[in-house]
Amino acid sequence: MVLRDPVSYFADLASRAVVRGMEELSEEGWRDLVVRGEGETVSVDSDDLSADISLEVPPVEHGDFAFPCFQLTRFFGAPPDNVAFQLFPLLEAPDDLEPPQLAGPYINFAIRSERLVEETLRSALELGDAYGSLADRRTRVVLEHTSANPNGPLHVGRARNPILGDALARVMRMAGYQVTTQYYLNDMGRQVVLLYWGWSHSQGNAPPGGKRDHVVVGHYQRANQLAEEDDGVDAQVREMMARREAGDREAIEPSREPALMGLEGIQESLARLGIHHDQVVSESTFVLDGSVGNVIERLVASEYTVEEEDGALALELESFGVQGRNTKLVFRRKDGTSLYTTRDLAYHIWKDAQGDRLVNVLGEDHKLEARQLQHALDIMDTGVRVEPVFYAFVSLPEGKMSTREGRGVLLDDLMDEAVGRARQDTRERRPELDEATVEGIARAVGLGAVRYNIMRVQPEKSMVFQWEEALNIEGASAPFIQYSHTRACSILRKAEEEGEPARAMDPVEASRALTHPSELTLARHLARLPRTIDRCAEERKVHTLAAYANSLASAFNAFYRDVPVLQAGDLRQARLQMVMASRIALANTLRALGMDAPEQM
Repeated sequence: MVLRDPVSYFADLASRAVVRGMEELSEEGWRDLVVRGEGETVSVDSDDLSADISLEVPPVEHGDFAFPCFQLTRFFGAPPDNVAFQLFPLLEAPDDLEPPQLAGPYINFAIRSERLVEETLRSALELGDAYGSLADRRTRVVLEHTSANPNGPLHVGRARNPILGDALARVMRMAGYQVTTQYYLNDMGRQVVLLYWGWSHSQGNAPPGGKRDHVVVGHYQRANQLAEEDDGVDAQVREMMARREAGDREAIEPSREPALMGLEGIQESLARLGIHHDQVVSESTFVLDGSVGNVIERLVASEYTVEEEDGALALELESFGVQGRNTKLVFRRKDGTSLYTTRDLAYHIWKDAQGDRLVNVLGEDHKLEARQLQHALDIMDTGVRVEPVFYAFVSLPEGKMSTREGRGVLLDDLMDEAVGRARQDTRERRPELDEATVEGIARAVGLGAVRYNIMRVQPEKSMVFQWEEALNIEGASAPFIQYSHTRACSILRKAEEEGEPARAMDPVEASRALTHPSELTLARHLARLPRTIDRCAEERKVHTLAAYANSLASAFNAFYRDVPVLQAGDLRQARLQMVMASRIALANTLRALGMDAPEQM
């Protein structure tokens, strides 16, 4: 049988050993406990107490799993060290695990090396491209990300949203979720109306042609300046906004054209990074189909609704813990029209029918809005729960790149610069390569560098994009991980050229031959891929997978450094199995992060 997740299989054995020991301990102490073990969790229940205790990952020298006894003090009335001391003699490890070890309040378990190598090789080599993917959970996830205003190109500061959102979607799909990605198109607000006004009044003064989002931003900037200087223009813009927000289809439909042009340009930029959305959902949809009107009716009937001095209606959220000047959430203007918030509520109610879980990737400046949105959904008793993933913004060191006047540094600029630097580096290192090959490597490395350097940092932390870090082939970077993949491919190619390619080998036989510490370390890293995918999906944090990718590449390079492969004699085939498994795991990890896995660099 091929295991999808070797580590979880062995963790389940450790949990079951703990359960049997605790059942015996509870009988000896005349305690009425119900103990269950499943996967990496041991559940303990008594009449008035319950606890779910997860196996932890101890330092490498202490094994693979650690069972902490801290929560058992409530059940046994003794300090955790004492409980562990009483439990330890009652544990009998199965044949696949080494005898357990007592370490203060922890009981540690280690997988027998041969069994770990055997099951890891079997899983990686037989599952291939599917290694790391988990069984279908039959859970639908709607994941919204990017959703930038279509009045101009994406800026570097917001580049984290689509990159994190796309990687999270890839990881959750690998974890067995049925994921639909959505782009919520703002085609109703003032910015869109200004864009339409500038576009429709260009009178031959349109900005020069080019990428469509770069073109429309000129119309927007021109209209915004005129509206600030000319009260007549501002009045026209406000009049059009009122018509559109009141549901006037004749005002809504034509004005969407320049917004769709801007969206097209944004999608072109995202496509360069391998980012695509399954659905684009327009804000205007919920005005035209009456959903927004229904939301307003439900909120008007709420006990939390208050009338502002100017006649607008708002929700009073102070009783929900919202403090300061933000206690009120306006949902209807005095003229009866809706606001962005009202339409967002209608969108989320509709979205809830499309999936079982709703995940939104949002900038840290949207924390208040996300909180207000959830309170409003709760007030309407919708049952809708939103899982926000917040991120801090990206900046660039001054002087590192040129900027477009008035627009700051754009994502397009960042990608061009990254590919250009990778192209120059490839030409210098590999002058024998033809231009097409150089260009392919430059795109893979340059765009991979953009993605990885953003993903590797915990989302809540702000970051400065440093070229030296992003393109460093020896550090925690995309080129370092990608080069490890190319090294594995190169070894396998050379094995074929020498007339003794890697061939199918019994994993049991291979595991008996692979005993070097670097081989065992690499096997442990390979085995952790499915578990890491599962953890990242559950915690909605892709930086954990980015860190895993770097550690996997480091373990593979240490293996290559410490033991010969092609000159290994009788061990050659066994070590080629490790190279094949490593190539598979590296490629699948890069794919989960949305990065190319080049075969040469």
